[in-house]
Order: sequence, then C-alpha cells, then structure tokens
Amino acid sequence: MTNFLVRWGISSLSIFIVAHIVKGIEVSSTPTVLVIALVLGIINAFVRPLIILITLPINILTLGIFTFFINGALFLLVSKIVKGFVITGFWPAFWGYILFSIISFLLSLLVVSV
Repeated sequence: MTNFLVRWGISSLSIFIVAHIVKGIEVSSTPTVLVIALVLGIINAFVRPLIILITLPINILTLGIFTFFINGALFLLVSKIVKGFVITGFWPAFWGYILFSIISFLLSLLVVSV
C-alpha cells in the first residue's frame, strides 16, 4: 500500500510540474492532479499493454518509436476523461508525456535513494 501511495504521489507531482512547464496543458486544481494521476495509472496498467500488443508490428518497424505516440494519445485520452484537465492538442500531450516520464523517473530515483 505504501508503494502505491509513493508512486501516486510521484505521478501527481510530475503532472503538476508538467502542467506548469508545457504550454497547452492546464490543470484546474490540486484534487484534479490526484485524479489525473490515478486515471493515468489505471489506463497505463490496463489499456496501454493492449494497445501496444495490437500495434506491435508498427512498433517493431519503427523500432519502438511508435510507443511515444501511443503514450501521447493516452495522455490526451486522460484529458478527455478528467474534468479540469485540458490539453489543447496532440503535440502538447506528446511532449507532456515525455516530460512526465522523465520527471517521474528522476523523482523515483530520488525517493529510492532517500
């Protein structure tokens, strides 16, 4: 349970930071950030593996680069599901998810080392 809460907190903080850095991504409130992190985690756990499996041939042809586009599309999907989370288009979602991944990774390293 503690591991879940730590990962949820890292994801929430990452989303908060991304919303302040990337133009085209807006979050209305702190509770919305918590909901975004939860919905994104659920989508990444259940929907993302299915989509990656379905798109495996194109993923192999592009040497995995297509995964970035899948991640951006799923980030955009979360903005359609959660009220108060606005992404103005695909490219802000694409760059936002890349930045989200980098920030989450760095925060995870920081938490593990402490």
